[in-house]
This record gives sequence, structure tokens and C-alpha cells, in this order.
Amino acid sequence: MKNQQQSLQTLILATVLSFVLLIGFNSFVIINPGQAGVISILGKARDGALLEGIHFKPPLISQVDIYDVTVQKFEVPAQSSTKDLQQLSASFAINFRLDPVLVVKIRREQGTLQNLVAKVIAPQTQESFKIAAARRTVEEAITKRVELKADFDNALGSRLDKYGIIVLDTSVIDLTFSPEFARAVEEKQIAEQKAQRAVYVAEEAEQEAQADINRAKGKAEAQKLLAETLKAQGGELVLQKEAIEAWKAGGSQMPKVLILGNDKSQTAPFIFNLDNLDENK
Repeated sequence: MKNQQQSLQTLILATVLSFVLLIGFNSFVIINPGQAGVISILGKARDGALLEGIHFKPPLISQVDIYDVTVQKFEVPAQSSTKDLQQLSASFAINFRLDPVLVVKIRREQGTLQNLVAKVIAPQTQESFKIAAARRTVEEAITKRVELKADFDNALGSRLDKYGIIVLDTSVIDLTFSPEFARAVEEKQIAEQKAQRAVYVAEEAEQEAQADINRAKGKAEAQKLLAETLKAQGGELVLQKEAIEAWKAGGSQMPKVLILGNDKSQTAPFIFNLDNLDENK
């Protein structure tokens, strides 16, 4: 009988110790670096976020939700109409983190991180892109991509800040426009190439015409100089020299020609082809 009482006491003591240990372990929570916690007592979130370290929590009646406050990255698609009513589509990579101080607000209003992305980040990204795209034409959105991104960043940052979301950086992964605009761009490029080609042809023709004029001027100057030379003393010698040069140009063999000249008058020689006589026979 005494042994039974001792065994019962031992069992009760072990049960009490186990219960105390259970209560003890459930009375504290450890928040690691890069995390923030929200404690809820009987289903109601308590003010004041739990930052890294060890914290006491009421056992059995409380629950702690842990949020990752390190940098998160999500890709969000967006569509909008530009200033010239063209459809523009984009895909953004958004780097953000949760404000540790405001995780209680996030817990009360949005719940989980997945809800935060679906209900806040995605729609606010869409609205911010509409604001940025509506300020410029589709061509400006493509050629001035840096300005488009700056407007988008400013709009998105101000909209998400009130939700406890800190935007660190955004990247435009893809930026596409409608097929109609793509065809218009291609046609414009073709027209510009044709126009540039026409300008080139016109300039080339103008240069060629100028070259002809220069050649004509040069020939006229040469003829004028030749005429003046012939009028001067010794002009006949110039004609004789040209005749000799013409004979040299005919080939290295002796041509069948007869050269007639008057030594006294020193006139230009007369070149007569003897082959013509054979052909007329």
C-alpha cells in the first residue's frame, strides 16, 4: 500500500513538473535576426512588434506570428495606356522589405505576406505604372525608359510606404507594345532609310555635277593656255611635240604614215595613214 502511494506521488510530481516545463517553454519566444513577431492573445494582436531577442508571452492563450523582414523580391506584371492611347505592357521586379515596426499593422490589415503581395503590392504596381505611362507617348516610354522608371518608383514608393512596405529597388524586366505600334515603328524606320538614301543619292549627284563642272573648267583653262601658247613664238613646236606624242600613243611599232611638213614655215606636221590607200583599192 505504501509503495502504491509513493508511485502515485511520483507520477503526480512528474506530471506537475512536465506541466511546469511545458508552461515554461511556451512562455518565451525567440525572434531571430531578420525577423519580427506579432503576439496575439486570445486571437487579438497586441500592440508592439517583437524584434530580435527573447520575449515573454502568456502561455497557452497566446500565439506569435513571425514575419521575414529581410529583402523580398517579386515579379509583378502591369499594363497601361500611354498618352497617345497605345497599349504598353511591362513586367517589374520589385525588391522590398517589411518595416519591422509596422508588422502589427500588417498582421491586422493584411495577414500573411502572400496576402500582402496579392492585395497590396500587385494592384499598387499596376496603378503606379498607369501614372508613369500616362505622362508620355509610347515612343517616349521606350526611348526615355529611365524617366519612366523614375516616375514609377516615386509613385510606387509613396503608395506602399503607408502599408509598412519599404521599396528598395525596382527593375523593368520587360517592356512591350502592341503589334500595331510595332508595325508603325517598322514602317517609319523603312521610310527614314529611304529618305536617307534619297538624300545620299542627291548629294552624290550634286558632287558628280560639281566634278563635271570642275573638269570642264580645267579643260577650258587648258585650251585657253594652249591657244595663248600657239599665238606666242614657237607655237609650231608645241604642235609638233603633240604630233610626236600622238604617234607614241599609237604603239611601239612604226606606223604606216606619211608625215608632210614645210621646214621653212615650221607648220604643224600632217599625218597621213598609208593603210587607207590599200583599203580603197
